Amino acid sequence: MIKTYDETFTVLTRDCDLKGTWRLSAVLETMQEVAGAHSFLLGCGREELLKKNIVWVLSRSELHMERYPRAGEKITIHTFPMPNRICFFPRYYIFTDERGEMVGKAGTLWLLLDVETRKMLPPGDIANLIPDNRDLAVPMNLPATVGNLQGEEFVSEYTSVFTDLDVNGHVNNTRYADWLCNTLGIDLMSRNEPETVILNYNHEVLPGQKLIFRKVLRDNHYRLTGYLGDTAVFDIGGTLRPVP
Repeated sequence: MIKTYDETFTVLTRDCDLKGTWRLSAVLETMQEVAGAHSFLLGCGREELLKKNIVWVLSRSELHMERYPRAGEKITIHTFPMPNRICFFPRYYIFTDERGEMVGKAGTLWLLLDVETRKMLPPGDIANLIPDNRDLAVPMNLPATVGNLQGEEFVSEYTSVFTDLDVNGHVNNTRYADWLCNTLGIDLMSRNEPETVILNYNHEVLPGQKLIFRKVLRDNHYRLTGYLGDTAVFDIGGTLRPVP
């Protein structure tokens, strides 16, 4: 059983923001793809699960970036899952540069979704395909819940559009990072970068649904919550730091 998975790649300009550094949503896209590649090798990739009308979906992500690599840099991502916890499947990631220095780390919690009923499923036989990696050191705690942040609230509206959606028929987990950066705005994001990002995916967002965004900024802390009616469907929180 392949306990861990490594992939080395070059950061491309198409995956960078206007500062020339790796775009936050592109970081999440890379995490998604390497998780999928490793799952395929373990026998629980997307195509295999679809035979049972099951797909992987994210419940939580937490990312800590020491720095954001620039276009042209070679980065290696090291990832591995841990044994499931009730219905949750933890997976960790470590990003290193060509010198072997860590540039970032992340933790995620995945769930199984029935594509027909849109309901979460128990681990079942899938849990038996996950390697027992309890002998490995994890780089961080399990992803946290977004904490409360008091301050002036800025409200806006957004309707999910075609490019937000993925093959599972809902808004892709990486698009929430774009929503965050766009809501924080060009001026703020030109001078700052996310140091920590916690994403809680509470309910899937479907095509054409109208969301209410509520944003709070205080010092270097931020929180963005998206609502469908009175239901909070996602929470994003974390800290910003000035661009080096």
